[in-house]
Amino acid sequence: MTGRTWVRLDNASNIFLAARTDADPKVFRLSAETDHEVDPVLLQQALDTTYESYPLYHAVLRRGVFWYYLQDSDLRPHVTGEELHTCAPIYRADRRTLLFRVTHHLRRINLEVFHALSDGTGALWFLTDLVTAYHRLRHPDQPHEPRPLDPEPARGLTGDSFAEYFRRQATPAALTVPAAGTAREPGPPEPSAQNRRHPAPADQRATTVYRVRGTRTPDHRTRAVELTVPAQDVLALARAEGVSLTLYLTALFFESIRRSSGGLGRHRTLAVSVPVNLRQFFPSTSARNFFATVRVEHTYGEGGGEEADSIGSVARQLEAQFRPKATPEALEAKLRRFIRFERMPVLRVLPRPLKDLMLGLVNRATNRGLTVAISNMGRVSLPAPAEEHVGRMFLHVSAARPQFCVVSHAGLLTVSFSSPFTETGHIREFARVLTGHGVDVAVAAARVTEEELAEVDPGGVHP
Repeated sequence: MTGRTWVRLDNASNIFLAARTDADPKVFRLSAETDHEVDPVLLQQALDTTYESYPLYHAVLRRGVFWYYLQDSDLRPHVTGEELHTCAPIYRADRRTLLFRVTHHLRRINLEVFHALSDGTGALWFLTDLVTAYHRLRHPDQPHEPRPLDPEPARGLTGDSFAEYFRRQATPAALTVPAAGTAREPGPPEPSAQNRRHPAPADQRATTVYRVRGTRTPDHRTRAVELTVPAQDVLALARAEGVSLTLYLTALFFESIRRSSGGLGRHRTLAVSVPVNLRQFFPSTSARNFFATVRVEHTYGEGGGEEADSIGSVARQLEAQFRPKATPEALEAKLRRFIRFERMPVLRVLPRPLKDLMLGLVNRATNRGLTVAISNMGRVSLPAPAEEHVGRMFLHVSAARPQFCVVSHAGLLTVSFSSPFTETGHIREFARVLTGHGVDVAVAAARVTEEELAEVDPGGVHP
């Protein structure tokens, strides 16, 4: 060691190192769209200020004999124009670089993060502070206000909440109600009467799930397509079915996959991975990774006719499965099992490359049981003066399979689809269902094929 501050990676981050590929480098992007073309000089000043407040983001990733670790550095981030495609690789084992980048394009400010550094909530804290600092520089005479809802994040290298809660006996207080203001995402809504009549099965059935196939993008870049809709219109559709917005959109995603597939064939089960922000139940202000995932599924044509496979019915079935798995008790039991496995004496003495191989095999086995993935950041609020000068916000994620991410701000819901494939039939069907319900849908897509790239310079999604 060199005397610098360092810390071992948390439970989730180790998986990202072992699971990253050329097509899925485990990078995600959060973007804020301003009401003017971004001033790069002011953005750099804002980044310098924000960077000083986040020692975590000073870290570089180092490799030891037995583990990876984050280490403090003297590197400085520099704002650039958008020169790479969305969610381009950040971490490279042969280079000592920061694990995030800040870019701009026209009216957008983009923060891209290697997932081993931070999760979506931690990155949203950083982007919120960055965008707020930028608008305070641009509008010095307008009123300022502190960050809404969220507590001040723990921005240093310490603060491994997995270790804090799941490597010791949790207190009962940690397993009751979420602490107010510890997460942007709301907890699951109360179950509807129909959900209570149809409880989730105790065990997930072992079955072969449908997996989307397609044409890989030529240079492994992520195919990204953005849909923008009025938030209240889509929320009304979910409420009409008595389900949460997340699981309504998941059921709609399943239906879109089914319609675009031309028939699911023998494998009629679709399964999805849904992330859960653990800060809802286990109070934490750490900006490091602190989430778990819940898997739910639906098998089409099992009986009950078309009504059983309708979007509303599927959403209610998914929510009935999701709810018992997303309780603090269930999540704690799951995470304790993972950590016990990770800390088995025989595994702890294995060299890091062998650990990577083992975790990679576990990740591939998990992937075989999934059709799609989703992520909902919920409704975002920004401090003044940023709130009145920022419109849409976006979340993109590099993807090993079709995925969508949802963010709501300024009354607009953005649904960002990402995929390793060039085909977009499922996105077209998704938009058709919404427009069929009278929802206005605006679409923007990134260019990924050779023919598309010949039309313009490469870059992110530009309306």
